Amino acid sequence: MAHNKRFEKVAIVGVTGHLGKHFVEELLKTGKHTITAVTRTDSKLDLPSAVKVARVKYDDDGESLVSALRGQQFLVITLSVLAPPDTHSIIVKAAAKAGVPYIMPNVYGGDIQNKSLCEEDLYSAGANQRCTEIESLGVSYIAMACGFWYEWSLALGEPWFGFDIKNKTVTFFDDGKTIINVSTWKQCGRALAALLSLPETGADPAISQWRNKPLYFASFRLSQRDMLDSLHRVTGSTDKDWEITYEPTSQRYKNGLSDLQKGIRTGFAKALYSRGFYPNGDGDIESSRGLVNGSIGLPKEDLDEATKRAVEMVESEWSPFAQ
Repeated sequence: MAHNKRFEKVAIVGVTGHLGKHFVEELLKTGKHTITAVTRTDSKLDLPSAVKVARVKYDDDGESLVSALRGQQFLVITLSVLAPPDTHSIIVKAAAKAGVPYIMPNVYGGDIQNKSLCEEDLYSAGANQRCTEIESLGVSYIAMACGFWYEWSLALGEPWFGFDIKNKTVTFFDDGKTIINVSTWKQCGRALAALLSLPETGADPAISQWRNKPLYFASFRLSQRDMLDSLHRVTGSTDKDWEITYEPTSQRYKNGLSDLQKGIRTGFAKALYSRGFYPNGDGDIESSRGLVNGSIGLPKEDLDEATKRAVEMVESEWSPFAQ
């Protein structure tokens, strides 16, 4: 019956990115979807043979994008931070013209329904605008509200989660015990696959339950103290091996804004993350919103395994900004 239809045709922009490759991997595992990678004409891709490729241009008034997206039932957008600012808008307008009914926008992280975060964290206001534009075009969106990416944020350095793993230093925000939710890239991939394995309507749960809403899920609910304890278990260190300092989140947030005004780009991360760790509970979406982990069948993850991946990223001198 039509009301029980499932979304089989899924298009993804950014299939080889940090998140996109996990989306592809987990969707393929279900065996329920035909995946189309939407990519620039000059992109070099190494993809599983089961993934179709649609090459497009972004300077042809959207014609090639519309052609690539026609017939798709769900579009997932993941964009590099280096992508031109108008890229997202170009894609969603083409998707609307092509008749794509649902879009997962390039919105991954915090609670976009939290008004104070939207006003203060430097990210959520723009994320909300991307969702609003999709809705204004007559298309439905589902935003992924998963908290900060765990391995990414732990490995990148002090401006993010406060950790410099290589040099064994950490800045605890306030007392280091504020609880927030975070997610691994693997869990994000599983969440998308689980969502798109549901019927659109006519069941509980169904995709339409999150129409024009965030999908709240997470891997872990933890504090910086919990992260450091996990690092100890993974690396064999103790507090005595680390230099631990403390900084009020309110002051760190102000410092981040000041750094950004001075042209110091890491000021953005410092302000964004410190705001997420405010002790008012804004970063704890599990308590404020509730998570869908159980209803869509997401597994419980091992914190130390995720921490180990972050440590390995640091040891390999990984940097997303060098790519």
